Amino acid sequence: MNKLKLGALVLLQCWACAEAPKDNTPWVNLTDGTLNGWNQKGGKAIYKVNEGAIVGSTIHDTPNSFLTTNKMYDDFILELDYKVDSTMNSGIQIRSNSFPNYRDGRVHGYQIEIDPSKRAWSAGIYDEARRGWLVNLDNNPAAQKAFKQNDWNHYRIEAIGDTIKTWINGVPAAHLIDDKTASGFIALQVHGIGKEKKEGTEIAWKNIKILTDSLSKYSKKMPLAPVVTKNQLTINEEKNGWKMLWDGKSTLGWRGAQLDNFPDKGWEIKDGVLTVLSSGGEESAAGGDIVTTDLYGDFELQVDFKLTEGANSGIKYYVDTDLNKGSGSSIGLEYQILDDERHPDAKLGSQEGSRTVASLYDLIQADINKPINPIGEWNTAHIISKDNHVEHWLNGTKVLEYERKSEAYRKLVSESKYAKWPNFGEGDRGHILLQDHGDRVSFKNIKIKPIF
Repeated sequence: MNKLKLGALVLLQCWACAEAPKDNTPWVNLTDGTLNGWNQKGGKAIYKVNEGAIVGSTIHDTPNSFLTTNKMYDDFILELDYKVDSTMNSGIQIRSNSFPNYRDGRVHGYQIEIDPSKRAWSAGIYDEARRGWLVNLDNNPAAQKAFKQNDWNHYRIEAIGDTIKTWINGVPAAHLIDDKTASGFIALQVHGIGKEKKEGTEIAWKNIKILTDSLSKYSKKMPLAPVVTKNQLTINEEKNGWKMLWDGKSTLGWRGAQLDNFPDKGWEIKDGVLTVLSSGGEESAAGGDIVTTDLYGDFELQVDFKLTEGANSGIKYYVDTDLNKGSGSSIGLEYQILDDERHPDAKLGSQEGSRTVASLYDLIQADINKPINPIGEWNTAHIISKDNHVEHWLNGTKVLEYERKSEAYRKLVSESKYAKWPNFGEGDRGHILLQDHGDRVSFKNIKIKPIF
Protein backbone atom coordinates (compact mmCIF):
# COMPACT_ATOMS: atom_id res chain seq x y z
CA MET A 1 0.00 0.00 0.00
CA ASN A 2 1.46 3.38 -0.98
CA LYS A 3 1.70 6.32 1.40
CA LEU A 4 -1.20 8.15 -0.25
CA LYS A 5 -3.63 5.25 0.19
CA LEU A 6 -2.42 4.66 3.76
CA GLY A 7 -2.96 8.30 4.64
CA ALA A 8 -6.45 8.25 3.16
CA LEU A 9 -7.30 5.13 5.15
CA VAL A 10 -6.09 6.70 8.39
CA LEU A 11 -8.11 9.84 7.70
CA LEU A 12 -11.21 7.76 6.93
CA GLN A 13 -10.84 5.80 10.17
CA CYS A 14 -10.36 9.00 12.20
CA TRP A 15 -13.44 10.55 10.56
CA ALA A 16 -15.50 7.44 11.38
CA CYS A 17 -14.34 7.58 15.00
CA ALA A 18 -15.21 11.25 15.25
CA GLU A 19 -18.65 10.70 13.74
CA ALA A 20 -19.60 7.71 15.92
CA PRO A 21 -22.17 8.96 18.44
CA LYS A 22 -21.18 8.61 22.07
CA ASP A 23 -23.77 7.17 24.42
CA ASN A 24 -23.78 9.42 27.47
CA THR A 25 -26.79 7.70 29.02
CA PRO A 26 -26.03 6.93 32.70
CA TRP A 27 -26.84 3.23 32.38
CA VAL A 28 -26.62 0.88 35.36
CA ASN A 29 -25.56 -2.69 34.61
CA LEU A 30 -27.83 -5.41 35.99
CA THR A 31 -25.08 -8.03 35.88
CA ASP A 32 -21.55 -8.08 37.32
CA GLY A 33 -20.29 -11.21 35.64
CA THR A 34 -22.05 -13.41 38.20
CA LEU A 35 -25.65 -14.19 39.14
CA ASN A 36 -25.46 -11.87 42.17
CA GLY A 37 -28.64 -9.81 42.45
CA TRP A 38 -30.76 -12.47 40.76
CA ASN A 39 -32.75 -15.46 41.99
CA GLN A 40 -34.66 -18.25 40.29
CA LYS A 41 -38.43 -18.82 40.43
CA GLY A 42 -40.74 -21.35 38.82
CA GLY A 43 -39.03 -24.23 37.02
CA LYS A 44 -35.59 -25.77 37.35
CA ALA A 45 -33.93 -24.74 34.09
CA ILE A 46 -30.18 -24.22 34.44
CA TYR A 47 -28.78 -20.68 34.52
CA LYS A 48 -25.05 -19.92 34.41
CA VAL A 49 -22.67 -17.17 33.34
CA ASN A 50 -20.47 -17.78 30.31
CA GLU A 51 -18.12 -15.16 28.83
CA GLY A 52 -20.08 -12.33 30.40
CA ALA A 53 -23.49 -13.57 29.24
CA ILE A 54 -26.23 -15.20 31.30
CA VAL A 55 -27.08 -18.51 29.64
CA GLY A 56 -30.27 -20.46 30.32
CA SER A 57 -30.63 -24.15 29.37
CA THR A 58 -33.83 -26.14 29.04
CA ILE A 59 -34.57 -29.34 30.91
CA HIS A 60 -37.52 -31.72 30.68
CA ASP A 61 -40.35 -32.09 33.19
CA THR A 62 -40.26 -28.57 34.63
CA PRO A 63 -42.51 -25.53 34.14
CA ASN A 64 -41.38 -22.15 32.84
CA SER A 65 -38.30 -20.92 34.70
CA PHE A 66 -37.52 -17.30 35.54
CA LEU A 67 -34.26 -15.73 36.67
CA THR A 68 -35.55 -12.64 38.44
CA THR A 69 -33.92 -9.51 39.77
CA ASN A 70 -33.96 -9.17 43.55
CA LYS A 71 -34.84 -5.52 43.07
CA MET A 72 -38.26 -4.29 42.03
CA TYR A 73 -38.65 -1.68 39.30
CA ASP A 74 -41.52 0.61 38.36
CA ASP A 75 -40.53 3.17 35.68
CA PHE A 76 -37.40 2.42 33.66
CA ILE A 77 -35.68 2.10 30.30
CA LEU A 78 -34.05 -1.30 29.74
CA GLU A 79 -31.70 -2.41 26.99
CA LEU A 80 -30.14 -5.83 26.40
CA ASP A 81 -28.93 -8.26 23.79
CA TYR A 82 -29.98 -11.89 23.44
CA LYS A 83 -29.34 -14.90 21.24
CA VAL A 84 -31.91 -17.69 21.14
CA ASP A 85 -31.98 -21.15 19.62
CA SER A 86 -34.37 -21.26 16.66
CA THR A 87 -36.48 -23.97 18.35
CA MET A 88 -37.08 -22.04 21.58
CA ASN A 89 -39.72 -19.68 22.88
CA SER A 90 -38.71 -17.26 25.61
CA GLY A 91 -39.29 -13.79 26.95
CA ILE A 92 -38.22 -11.01 29.27
CA GLN A 93 -40.55 -10.30 32.17
CA ILE A 94 -41.01 -6.71 33.35
CA ARG A 95 -43.14 -5.37 36.20
CA SER A 96 -43.75 -8.99 37.17
CA ASN A 97 -44.49 -10.57 40.51
CA SER A 98 -44.75 -13.85 42.41
CA PHE A 99 -47.20 -14.01 45.33
CA PRO A 100 -47.97 -17.11 47.41
CA ASN A 101 -51.72 -16.51 47.08
CA TYR A 102 -51.60 -16.11 43.29
CA ARG A 103 -51.53 -19.53 41.63
CA ASP A 104 -49.11 -20.91 44.23
CA GLY A 105 -46.49 -18.27 43.55
CA ARG A 106 -46.53 -18.45 39.77
CA VAL A 107 -44.64 -15.63 38.08
CA HIS A 108 -47.07 -13.33 36.30
CA GLY A 109 -46.92 -10.00 34.54
CA TYR A 110 -45.82 -8.31 31.34
CA GLN A 111 -43.55 -10.32 29.08
CA ILE A 112 -41.62 -8.95 26.12
CA GLU A 113 -41.78 -11.93 23.80
CA ILE A 114 -38.81 -13.73 22.24
CA ASP A 115 -40.22 -15.69 19.32
CA PRO A 116 -37.92 -17.17 16.65
CA SER A 117 -40.78 -19.14 15.05
CA LYS A 118 -42.38 -18.31 11.70
CA ARG A 119 -44.99 -16.30 13.63
CA ALA A 120 -42.23 -13.76 14.40
CA TRP A 121 -43.77 -11.89 17.31
CA SER A 122 -40.48 -11.03 19.00
CA ALA A 123 -40.80 -7.80 21.05
CA GLY A 124 -44.58 -8.18 21.19
CA ILE A 125 -46.16 -7.86 24.64
CA TYR A 126 -47.71 -10.85 26.40
CA ASP A 127 -49.30 -10.97 29.86
CA GLU A 128 -47.79 -14.09 31.44
CA ALA A 129 -50.20 -16.19 33.54
CA ARG A 130 -52.93 -13.52 33.32
CA ARG A 131 -54.56 -12.09 30.19
CA GLY A 132 -52.44 -13.51 27.39
CA TRP A 133 -51.54 -11.47 24.32
CA LEU A 134 -51.83 -7.69 24.61
CA VAL A 135 -49.83 -6.65 21.53
CA ASN A 136 -48.77 -9.11 18.84
CA LEU A 137 -46.93 -8.12 15.66
CA ASP A 138 -49.46 -9.24 13.05
CA ASN A 139 -49.81 -5.63 11.88
CA ASN A 140 -46.11 -4.76 12.10
CA PRO A 141 -44.20 -6.61 9.34
CA ALA A 142 -41.16 -4.34 9.71
CA ALA A 143 -40.65 -5.50 13.31
CA GLN A 144 -41.30 -9.12 12.34
CA LYS A 145 -38.54 -8.92 9.74
CA ALA A 146 -36.13 -7.21 12.15
CA PHE A 147 -35.46 -10.38 14.17
CA LYS A 148 -32.12 -12.03 13.35
CA GLN A 149 -32.18 -15.82 13.47
CA ASN A 150 -29.27 -17.52 15.26
CA ASP A 151 -27.65 -14.15 15.98
CA TRP A 152 -27.64 -11.50 18.67
CA ASN A 153 -30.73 -9.28 18.81
CA HIS A 154 -31.07 -6.00 20.67
CA TYR A 155 -34.13 -4.91 22.65
CA ARG A 156 -35.03 -1.52 24.03
CA ILE A 157 -37.93 -1.53 26.48
CA GLU A 158 -39.43 1.61 27.98
CA ALA A 159 -41.92 1.30 30.84
CA ILE A 160 -42.96 4.75 31.98
CA GLY A 161 -46.25 5.34 33.77
CA ASP A 162 -48.98 3.37 32.01
CA THR A 163 -47.04 3.16 28.75
CA ILE A 164 -44.79 0.34 27.55
CA LYS A 165 -42.81 0.67 24.31
CA THR A 166 -40.47 -1.84 22.67
CA TRP A 167 -37.92 -1.85 19.85
CA ILE A 168 -36.14 -4.80 18.22
CA ASN A 169 -32.81 -4.02 16.58
CA GLY A 170 -33.82 -0.37 16.40
CA VAL A 171 -37.20 -1.05 14.77
CA PRO A 172 -40.34 0.06 16.69
CA ALA A 173 -42.25 -3.06 17.69
CA ALA A 174 -45.00 -2.54 20.29
CA HIS A 175 -46.75 0.40 21.95
CA LEU A 176 -49.10 -0.38 24.85
CA ILE A 177 -51.11 1.74 27.27
CA ASP A 178 -52.14 -0.42 30.22
CA ASP A 179 -52.17 0.15 33.98
CA LYS A 180 -52.61 -3.39 35.30
CA THR A 181 -49.29 -3.45 37.17
CA ALA A 182 -47.05 -0.53 38.08
CA SER A 183 -44.08 -2.31 39.69
CA GLY A 184 -42.30 -5.64 39.78
CA PHE A 185 -39.12 -7.52 39.01
CA ILE A 186 -37.37 -8.09 35.70
CA ALA A 187 -36.86 -11.73 34.74
CA LEU A 188 -35.23 -13.86 32.04
CA GLN A 189 -37.42 -16.76 30.99
CA VAL A 190 -36.46 -20.26 29.94
CA HIS A 191 -39.65 -21.82 28.64
CA GLY A 192 -40.65 -25.33 29.67
CA ILE A 193 -40.26 -27.97 26.95
CA GLY A 194 -41.98 -31.21 26.06
CA LYS A 195 -40.35 -34.60 25.60
CA GLU A 196 -40.28 -34.09 21.84
CA LYS A 197 -37.82 -31.19 22.17
CA LYS A 198 -34.08 -31.41 22.83
CA GLU A 199 -32.95 -30.86 26.39
CA GLY A 200 -30.10 -28.40 26.93
CA THR A 201 -31.22 -25.90 24.30
CA GLU A 202 -29.86 -22.48 25.22
CA ILE A 203 -30.72 -18.82 25.25
CA ALA A 204 -28.17 -16.16 26.23
CA TRP A 205 -28.54 -12.57 27.42
CA LYS A 206 -25.81 -9.94 27.72
CA ASN A 207 -25.26 -6.18 28.06
CA ILE A 208 -28.28 -5.93 30.37
CA LYS A 209 -28.52 -2.32 31.51
CA ILE A 210 -31.20 -0.12 33.02
CA LEU A 211 -32.00 3.54 33.53
CA THR A 212 -34.37 4.69 36.27
CA ASP A 213 -33.69 8.46 36.52
CA SER A 214 -34.44 11.37 34.16
CA LEU A 215 -36.46 9.08 31.94
CA SER A 216 -38.22 11.86 30.04
CA LYS A 217 -34.81 13.08 28.87
CA TYR A 218 -33.85 9.73 27.38
CA SER A 219 -37.21 8.36 26.26
CA LYS A 220 -37.66 7.88 22.52
CA LYS A 221 -40.71 8.77 20.50
CA MET A 222 -42.78 5.81 19.34
CA PRO A 223 -44.27 6.27 15.86
CA LEU A 224 -46.75 3.40 16.30
CA ALA A 225 -50.31 4.05 17.46
CA PRO A 226 -50.75 2.62 20.95
CA VAL A 227 -52.86 -0.37 21.85
CA VAL A 228 -55.07 0.79 24.71
CA THR A 229 -56.51 -1.83 27.07
CA LYS A 230 -58.69 0.35 29.30
CA ASN A 231 -62.32 -0.52 28.57
CA GLN A 232 -61.20 -2.66 25.63
CA LEU A 233 -61.05 -6.41 25.17
CA THR A 234 -57.66 -8.08 24.94
CA ILE A 235 -56.84 -10.30 21.97
CA ASN A 236 -57.58 -13.47 23.94
CA GLU A 237 -60.81 -12.11 25.42
CA GLU A 238 -62.15 -11.18 22.02
CA LYS A 239 -61.39 -14.67 20.71
CA ASN A 240 -63.02 -16.32 23.72
CA GLY A 241 -66.43 -14.64 23.56
CA TRP A 242 -66.08 -11.77 26.03
CA LYS A 243 -67.80 -8.45 25.42
CA MET A 244 -67.56 -5.05 27.04
CA LEU A 245 -70.42 -4.42 29.46
CA TRP A 246 -69.57 -0.71 29.61
CA ASP A 247 -68.01 1.21 26.72
CA GLY A 248 -65.97 3.56 28.92
CA LYS A 249 -67.63 6.76 27.77
CA SER A 250 -71.43 6.63 27.77
CA THR A 251 -74.41 5.23 29.69
CA LEU A 252 -75.29 2.83 26.88
CA GLY A 253 -76.52 -0.51 28.22
CA TRP A 254 -77.20 0.77 31.76
CA ARG A 255 -80.12 2.37 33.59
CA GLY A 256 -81.12 3.20 37.13
CA ALA A 257 -82.32 0.14 39.05
CA GLN A 258 -85.62 1.90 39.73
CA LEU A 259 -85.56 4.15 36.66
CA ASP A 260 -86.17 3.83 32.95
CA ASN A 261 -83.03 5.85 32.21
CA PHE A 262 -79.57 6.39 33.68
CA PRO A 263 -79.58 8.55 36.86
CA ASP A 264 -79.11 12.25 36.21
CA LYS A 265 -77.03 12.66 39.38
CA GLY A 266 -74.84 10.66 41.71
CA TRP A 267 -72.70 9.03 39.01
CA GLU A 268 -69.77 10.42 37.03
CA ILE A 269 -68.11 9.28 33.79
CA LYS A 270 -64.64 10.76 33.36
CA ASP A 271 -61.42 9.62 31.64
CA GLY A 272 -62.76 6.11 31.08
CA VAL A 273 -63.79 5.62 34.71
CA LEU A 274 -67.33 5.18 36.05
CA THR A 275 -67.66 6.56 39.60
CA VAL A 276 -70.45 6.56 42.12
CA LEU A 277 -70.11 9.83 44.03
CA SER A 278 -70.06 10.28 47.76
CA SER A 279 -73.35 11.35 49.34
CA GLY A 280 -72.77 10.61 53.01
CA GLY A 281 -72.83 6.81 53.08
CA GLU A 282 -76.58 6.27 52.79
CA GLU A 283 -77.77 3.43 50.59
CA SER A 284 -79.22 4.47 47.19
CA ALA A 285 -80.01 7.97 48.44
CA ALA A 286 -78.38 9.93 45.60
CA GLY A 287 -78.26 8.55 42.06
CA GLY A 288 -79.18 5.06 43.21
CA ASP A 289 -77.97 1.70 41.94
CA ILE A 290 -77.43 1.15 38.23
CA VAL A 291 -78.16 -2.10 36.36
CA THR A 292 -77.55 -3.56 32.94
CA THR A 293 -80.46 -3.26 30.55
CA ASP A 294 -79.88 -6.90 29.56
CA LEU A 295 -80.42 -10.00 31.70
CA TYR A 296 -77.81 -12.72 32.16
CA GLY A 297 -77.96 -16.40 33.08
CA ASP A 298 -74.65 -18.27 33.26
CA PHE A 299 -71.72 -15.88 32.86
CA GLU A 300 -68.22 -14.76 33.74
CA LEU A 301 -67.93 -11.14 34.87
CA GLN A 302 -64.82 -9.04 35.45
CA VAL A 303 -64.82 -5.56 36.97
CA ASP A 304 -61.93 -3.39 38.09
CA PHE A 305 -62.85 -1.36 41.18
CA LYS A 306 -61.12 1.25 43.31
CA LEU A 307 -62.13 2.10 46.86
CA THR A 308 -61.77 5.34 48.75
CA GLU A 309 -61.12 5.33 52.48
CA GLY A 310 -64.00 3.86 54.47
CA ALA A 311 -66.07 3.15 51.36
CA ASN A 312 -68.82 0.59 50.80
CA SER A 313 -70.34 -0.66 47.54
CA GLY A 314 -71.02 -3.91 45.75
CA ILE A 315 -71.48 -5.81 42.51
CA LYS A 316 -74.79 -7.67 42.44
CA TYR A 317 -75.92 -10.41 40.08
CA TYR A 318 -79.19 -12.22 39.34
CA VAL A 319 -80.86 -8.97 40.35
CA ASP A 320 -84.65 -8.71 40.05
CA THR A 321 -85.50 -5.01 39.90
CA ASP A 322 -89.19 -5.76 40.43
CA LEU A 323 -88.35 -6.63 44.04
CA ASN A 324 -87.92 -3.86 46.61
CA LYS A 325 -89.51 -0.95 44.81
CA GLY A 326 -89.14 1.13 47.96
CA SER A 327 -86.07 2.76 49.52
CA GLY A 328 -82.68 1.08 49.63
CA SER A 329 -80.82 -1.13 47.20
CA SER A 330 -82.20 -3.58 44.67
CA ILE A 331 -82.15 -7.24 45.64
CA GLY A 332 -79.60 -9.73 44.35
CA LEU A 333 -76.54 -11.78 45.22
CA GLU A 334 -73.70 -9.43 46.07
CA TYR A 335 -69.94 -9.46 45.65
CA GLN A 336 -69.09 -7.12 48.49
CA ILE A 337 -66.83 -4.11 47.91
CA LEU A 338 -65.64 -2.63 51.20
CA ASP A 339 -62.78 -1.00 53.06
CA ASP A 340 -62.46 -3.80 55.62
CA GLU A 341 -60.15 -1.81 57.87
CA ARG A 342 -62.34 1.23 58.31
CA HIS A 343 -65.97 0.40 57.54
CA PRO A 344 -68.05 -1.03 60.43
CA ASP A 345 -69.86 -3.47 58.12
CA ALA A 346 -66.73 -5.64 58.09
CA LYS A 347 -67.62 -6.78 61.61
CA LEU A 348 -71.31 -7.43 60.87
CA GLY A 349 -73.30 -10.07 59.00
CA SER A 350 -75.39 -13.16 59.66
CA GLN A 351 -72.20 -15.22 59.16
CA GLU A 352 -68.93 -14.02 60.66
CA GLY A 353 -66.94 -11.95 58.16
CA SER A 354 -69.60 -12.25 55.48
CA ARG A 355 -69.66 -8.51 54.80
CA THR A 356 -65.94 -8.15 54.06
CA VAL A 357 -64.57 -7.41 50.62
CA ALA A 358 -65.13 -10.13 47.97
CA SER A 359 -67.52 -12.02 50.28
CA LEU A 360 -70.99 -13.16 49.23
CA TYR A 361 -72.64 -10.39 51.19
CA ASP A 362 -74.23 -11.52 54.47
CA LEU A 363 -73.91 -15.20 53.47
CA ILE A 364 -70.34 -16.46 52.93
CA GLN A 365 -67.03 -14.96 54.04
CA ALA A 366 -64.23 -14.63 51.50
CA ASP A 367 -60.87 -16.22 52.27
CA ILE A 368 -59.18 -14.17 54.99
CA ASN A 369 -55.88 -14.39 53.07
CA LYS A 370 -57.37 -12.75 49.99
CA PRO A 371 -55.03 -10.48 47.97
CA ILE A 372 -56.44 -6.95 48.29
CA ASN A 373 -54.58 -3.90 47.03
CA PRO A 374 -54.34 -0.75 49.16
CA ILE A 375 -57.03 1.94 49.17
CA GLY A 376 -56.64 4.10 46.07
CA GLU A 377 -55.30 1.25 43.91
CA TRP A 378 -57.29 -0.83 41.44
CA ASN A 379 -58.50 -4.34 42.24
CA THR A 380 -60.14 -6.88 39.92
CA ALA A 381 -63.35 -8.69 40.85
CA HIS A 382 -64.13 -11.84 38.88
CA ILE A 383 -67.41 -13.72 39.26
CA ILE A 384 -68.09 -17.05 37.55
CA SER A 385 -71.59 -18.58 37.57
CA LYS A 386 -72.19 -21.80 35.65
CA ASP A 387 -74.83 -24.44 36.28
CA ASN A 388 -75.51 -22.85 39.70
CA HIS A 389 -71.85 -23.23 40.76
CA VAL A 390 -70.60 -19.76 41.66
CA GLU A 391 -67.07 -18.54 42.36
CA HIS A 392 -65.75 -15.19 43.60
CA TRP A 393 -62.20 -14.26 42.60
CA LEU A 394 -60.15 -11.26 43.71
CA ASN A 395 -57.00 -10.17 41.87
CA GLY A 396 -56.58 -13.57 40.25
CA THR A 397 -57.22 -15.66 43.37
CA LYS A 398 -60.36 -17.67 44.09
CA VAL A 399 -61.69 -16.54 47.48
CA LEU A 400 -64.98 -18.48 47.77
CA GLU A 401 -67.36 -20.82 45.95
CA TYR A 402 -70.86 -22.13 46.55
CA GLU A 403 -73.76 -23.96 44.95
CA ARG A 404 -76.69 -21.70 44.23
CA LYS A 405 -80.10 -23.30 44.96
CA SER A 406 -78.52 -26.02 47.11
CA GLU A 407 -79.86 -26.91 50.58
CA ALA A 408 -76.71 -25.48 52.17
CA TYR A 409 -77.23 -22.24 50.29
CA ARG A 410 -80.90 -22.04 51.27
CA LYS A 411 -80.01 -22.58 54.91
CA LEU A 412 -77.62 -19.63 54.80
CA VAL A 413 -80.31 -17.46 53.22
CA SER A 414 -82.81 -18.47 55.92
CA GLU A 415 -80.41 -17.16 58.58
CA SER A 416 -79.67 -13.89 56.79
CA LYS A 417 -81.29 -10.52 56.09
CA TYR A 418 -82.58 -12.04 52.84
CA ALA A 419 -84.87 -14.58 54.54
CA LYS A 420 -87.92 -12.40 53.82
CA TRP A 421 -87.39 -12.62 50.04
CA PRO A 422 -88.83 -15.88 48.62
CA ASN A 423 -86.39 -17.81 46.43
CA PHE A 424 -83.72 -15.16 46.97
CA GLY A 425 -80.91 -15.37 44.41
CA GLU A 426 -82.41 -18.35 42.59
CA GLY A 427 -83.59 -16.70 39.38
CA ASP A 428 -82.30 -18.25 36.17
CA ARG A 429 -81.53 -14.80 34.76
CA GLY A 430 -81.06 -11.34 36.18
CA HIS A 431 -79.42 -7.94 35.89
CA ILE A 432 -75.84 -7.05 36.83
CA LEU A 433 -75.84 -4.16 39.31
CA LEU A 434 -73.30 -1.61 40.57
CA GLN A 435 -74.31 -0.28 43.96
CA ASP A 436 -74.68 3.27 45.18
CA HIS A 437 -74.01 3.04 48.93
CA GLY A 438 -73.26 6.73 49.32
CA ASP A 439 -69.47 6.34 49.13
CA ARG A 440 -67.10 7.21 46.31
CA VAL A 441 -66.10 4.02 44.46
CA SER A 442 -64.83 3.78 40.89
CA PHE A 443 -65.21 1.11 38.21
CA LYS A 444 -63.66 0.38 34.81
CA ASN A 445 -62.94 -2.53 32.46
CA ILE A 446 -66.41 -3.98 33.02
CA LYS A 447 -66.67 -7.03 30.77
CA ILE A 448 -68.76 -10.16 30.58
CA LYS A 449 -68.67 -13.55 28.91
CA PRO A 450 -72.11 -15.13 28.61
CA ILE A 451 -71.95 -18.92 28.99
CA PHE A 452 -74.35 -20.89 26.82
